[in-house]
Amino acid sequence: MAAPKLASFPAIRGALKFYQIASVITGVFLLLLCAEMILKYTPIHLELFLGGKGGFLWLAPVVETANGLESTGDGINLSLVILVVHGWFYVVYLFACFRVWSMMRWAFPRFLLLALGGIVPLLSFFLEVRTARDVRAYLAQREADAAESDPTPQPLTEAK
Repeated sequence: MAAPKLASFPAIRGALKFYQIASVITGVFLLLLCAEMILKYTPIHLELFLGGKGGFLWLAPVVETANGLESTGDGINLSLVILVVHGWFYVVYLFACFRVWSMMRWAFPRFLLLALGGIVPLLSFFLEVRTARDVRAYLAQREADAAESDPTPQPLTEAK
C-alpha cells in the first residue's frame, strides 16, 4: 500500500485531532448509554428525567406492561436523549475514523477496529491514545527521513 505524501501531513494532523475529539465524545456517550441501560433493564427499572413532577433531575420507575417496559416519568427523558445523541455521534465518529484510516492508507481491518471503538465500552479511549501515538510517530519519522534526504544545499558561511 502506498505511503501518505508529505504534502498531506497537515491534513492528517487535522483529521487526527477531529478523530480524537470524536472518540472521546463517543466514548463518554457510550458509557452513559451503558449506565442508562443498566438502570432500565436490570431489576432496578429506572429512567433519568429532566424536569417534570420529580424536580430538576430525577429517576422515574419503569413498569413492565403487556407492551414491554414503559416509563412512568414526565419531562424530558434523558435516557432517550443519551441513546439518540450516541447514535448520531457514532456516525460522526465513523466519519472521523474513515478520514484518519484513508489518509494514513492503513489496511481495512484497522478501520474495523477503529469502528468498534464506538460500540465496545472504553475501547474508544484506548484506541484514541494508540492511534494518536502511531500517527504522530509515523509522521515524525517520515519528516525526519525527508529532512535527511533533502538535497537542498546549505548556505556557506564566509570566513574572516
